[in-house]
Amino acid sequence: MDTIFAEATPPGRGGVTVVRLSGPKARAALESLAGPVPAPRVAALRALREGEDLIDRALVLWFEEGRSFTGEEVAELHLHGAPVIANRLAQALLNQGLRRAEAGEFTRRAFLNGRIDLAEAEGLADLLSAETEAQRKLAMRGTEGELARKAEALRAGLIRAGALIEASIDFADEDVPEDVPAEAFALIEAIREDIRQMLATYPATERLRQGYEVAIIGPPNAGKSTLLNRIGQRDIALVSEIAGTTRDILELRADLRGLPVTFLDTAGLRESNDPVEAMGVARALKRAAEADLRIHLSVDGIATDAVKEDDIVLRSKADLGQGPGLAISARTGEGVAELLDMVYDRLRIRAADSGLVSHKRQAEALQRAWLALDVDRNDAPEFLAEALRQAIQGLAMMVGRVGAEDYLDEIFSSFCIGK
Repeated sequence: MDTIFAEATPPGRGGVTVVRLSGPKARAALESLAGPVPAPRVAALRALREGEDLIDRALVLWFEEGRSFTGEEVAELHLHGAPVIANRLAQALLNQGLRRAEAGEFTRRAFLNGRIDLAEAEGLADLLSAETEAQRKLAMRGTEGELARKAEALRAGLIRAGALIEASIDFADEDVPEDVPAEAFALIEAIREDIRQMLATYPATERLRQGYEVAIIGPPNAGKSTLLNRIGQRDIALVSEIAGTTRDILELRADLRGLPVTFLDTAGLRESNDPVEAMGVARALKRAAEADLRIHLSVDGIATDAVKEDDIVLRSKADLGQGPGLAISARTGEGVAELLDMVYDRLRIRAADSGLVSHKRQAEALQRAWLALDVDRNDAPEFLAEALRQAIQGLAMMVGRVGAEDYLDEIFSSFCIGK
């Protein structure tokens, strides 16, 4: 396997640039540049030289094989943060036959070398892309291997059930207690229920990972764009007294007390002979229907479309007069804080239903295990044993121990170079 290197810090000028090396030539490359390798995981200040050329004075760390992130020999060089220094070091490493790492290649090697499972790698990818505190906490659960530990506990129960069933096959003519099959079925039923509950939390977990969408809908000139600007505290949408100003969907990504929320400003809902505006209305209706929550905004406080459960119906432009129902004024800010409280309360309840399974690949593998365990007490022992083997394989697929090859490129391409 090639020895790779990459900057583990963002490119550009900064206080420190970290360059990471991994592979069989890492030790020789480090010795060539910095002299004797320091003790493992003990930082040492060294002069980095290629021949007589002093590249930099850097902090050097060494990780032996089997005790590093990738599982290979790894060196880290903490340079002064000028791009020209990192470029000069890169040329020295290229001269020694090392190559630049591809996106996610360090983490991919960690997976291939058994340092992490695929679910942990997905959790790490989620952590790197997390934008809010709730997403960070969810991703940390993935990186800490909670899903793998749960899968192992379920697997142990299935192995126990399988052993009981195999005993009923191997010793059918001998004195085997009659309650052995009953114990096996009790285990199967309990495990299948555990899996069902895990699958039930997947939609909420996946939405938390990707972020929620809240659509602001209503007739033209209801104050939708003004409300989006007020929430974002900057001019995002063009505001005009001319009806139909908003044609396409405008998005505002926000951190709502730790929850990732994208607010959508949509075209005013009305019949129109203008084909462009009509397209905007159609898009608004479709996107609003797909959103997690809708804010119905109108001057009279009456929703223009069917209201779904948990939707919020508001009267806008409260600063211009009195009227029925809940009211806000996006221009003055009246009621906007209370509106955000309502949005948060509704989404927080959904986030509370999140669990461990956060990726479609994981859910599909777990679904395979759940379906395999759809057995009957009258099934032949040989059929039951095969069903358990398929369920165990589904659990292994969930954490990437088998059948992961088709997903590797997709997963690791989402990583940055140097991770």
